[in-house]
Amino acid sequence: MKKIAVVGAGISGLSMANYLEKHKIDYHVYERRKKKDLAGHGFLIPQEGMEYLYQIIDPDLLLKHGNFLKKYIQYTHTGKILAEKELNHVFAISRHALIDLLAQNISPEKITYEQTIIPDDQQKGKLKLSDGRDIDADITVISDGSKSRIRSSIFKDETMKLVRESEVVNIIQDKEIADSVENDFIKFHHEEGGLTFGILKLTHDTILWYSQFDNEKYMINECSAENLRKYMLEVFESWHSLVPSIIKKSDYKNVHLWRVYELEKLNPFYKENTVFIGDTAHPLIPFTSQGVTSALKDAFVLTKYLVEEENIKETFRKYEAKRKPEIEVHINNGRTLLNQFLLPLNQQSENILPISYK
Repeated sequence: MKKIAVVGAGISGLSMANYLEKHKIDYHVYERRKKKDLAGHGFLIPQEGMEYLYQIIDPDLLLKHGNFLKKYIQYTHTGKILAEKELNHVFAISRHALIDLLAQNISPEKITYEQTIIPDDQQKGKLKLSDGRDIDADITVISDGSKSRIRSSIFKDETMKLVRESEVVNIIQDKEIADSVENDFIKFHHEEGGLTFGILKLTHDTILWYSQFDNEKYMINECSAENLRKYMLEVFESWHSLVPSIIKKSDYKNVHLWRVYELEKLNPFYKENTVFIGDTAHPLIPFTSQGVTSALKDAFVLTKYLVEEENIKETFRKYEAKRKPEIEVHINNGRTLLNQFLLPLNQQSENILPISYK
């Protein structure tokens, strides 16, 4: 039976570990960060993603840690309703909660934290531990994020380009605000385009909020949490009262400023005995809301072929053939949604749902 090394203990790496565990395939997960550093903000997961998640996490347990959203409501920045759409089993959950749920099925001895995997300069295409030891594995599954150092070391001619959008993301625990938004996904849009403020209810007393900026109009530089708070208040002070009230009440210790990149052209999804999943294989811009679902499907499909096929090359070929066409649809949809975001509201298509469907 094949032995698998999984690089990265984020959503895609832990999803892969869960599917391998389910099929009793030998594996070990390596993560360069400390376990406590694997927190984060949150996700939207469409119904299809939930169906894959239910295979490895108990549905009742999931519901205790997240929330199904009923409607998507689109507003102008002053609070005028532009559109409403019913949501079909779209789930909101914090990254921290989902990481914990995925990790609980993995025994501690199968995950090594604070261990970096690097290319082996002496053996082309091979990887090793940062302390010089070889990796004891037949296959290495790489899931170390959209700006993967391993991927870029293997595909040296790849080009990562900055997308014309940046995001500020934060979580606030405030029952009064959470009660006011019910179980809806709310998004405010500036009439001139290129600026939004979104609100997702995660639990009865917690919401995730995020603001999207056209980074050619709004120059957000790396800055202290307090300066970022001041900037946010300046930009959104004249918006519907809910928006500045959330910004004022939020704690900025864990706020995240996200500069969005994408691959100019997708690489192959594998090279020799190394295979890529999730954002490492195919960074998706946030407008798609397909990051978690795509990671889950990658892990499911790759595990399926690992079980069915003896030949590694054939396993990887089938995995890429199955997943790449769908990913390309999401990439194109994401670019369409990005272009809409940059337009003034009166030029945007009506009722654009910020989720990519294949």
